Amino acid sequence: MVYVQGFVVPVPAANKEAYRKLAADLAPVFRELGATRLVEAWGDDVPDGKVTDFRGAVKATPEEVVVFSWLEFPSKVVADAAHEKMTNDPRMKEMGASMPFDGQRMIFGGFASILDERGGDKSGGGKTGYIDGYLVPVPDGNKEAYREAAVKAAALFKEFGAVRVVEAWGEDVPDGKVTDFKGAVKATPGEKIVYSWVEWPSKAVRDEGWKKMMADERMKGHTMPFDGKRMIYGGFAPILDA
Repeated sequence: MVYVQGFVVPVPAANKEAYRKLAADLAPVFRELGATRLVEAWGDDVPDGKVTDFRGAVKATPEEVVVFSWLEFPSKVVADAAHEKMTNDPRMKEMGASMPFDGQRMIFGGFASILDERGGDKSGGGKTGYIDGYLVPVPDGNKEAYREAAVKAAALFKEFGAVRVVEAWGEDVPDGKVTDFKGAVKATPGEKIVYSWVEWPSKAVRDEGWKKMMADERMKGHTMPFDGKRMIYGGFAPILDA
C-alpha cells in the first residue's frame, strides 16, 4: 500500500501554465527523493456545497481554480525522509521563492492508503484521463466500517469503468494557520481525514459511470459511517502525471 502526501491548492486561473511548469520542474526532484508518482489535477467540475466544498477549503477567490494534487511514496518512512531532505534542498527553496499561488492557503497532509484497487482494461488502456477527488471526515472508531464500505463502492466504480480507486487514512495532518484539512471538512476532535480519489480513463467514461452508479440498486440502502454532508468532492482534469 502506498503512502500519500495530499495537497489542495488555490491557483489563479491565469497561472495554469506557470503552475504546471513548476510542478514539472519539481517532479525529477521528488523522484530523486523517492516519490513514485506526482499528479496535478486542475479543477473542472467542482461544485459549491451547502456545508463544505473544495473552494471553501482553500478560501479560493472567484479568479482561482482548485488543484487536487498528490505525491505517492512506497512507505511513510520514505516520505518522511524525503520531506526532511526537501526542507534543506536549495532547489526546492529556489523554486518555492516564486510560487504562482498563495502557499499560505494550500492545505497538505500525509495519508496511509487503506484501499488501493485497480480496475480492468475495458477502455482507455488503463490510463488516467479524469479524477474524482474526495475529502471525508470519518470517526476514528469507524475506520474498518469505512474501509468495508469503500471496498463495496470500489467494486462498482471498477465495474463501471474506473481504472483505480484509492482511500488514504490521515496519519500526519497538521493544523494550519489559515487553512488545513481538518477545517476543510469541519472535522471534530474524534474524526480523521480521508484523502480519496477515483481515476477514470476520461470524463465521458466518468460521467457515464456515475449515471450507472446512481441507478444501481446496490447503491441503495447503505448507511454511511461518516457525515456525508461534510464530505467534499469534485472532478479534476490531470495537467501533470509524472
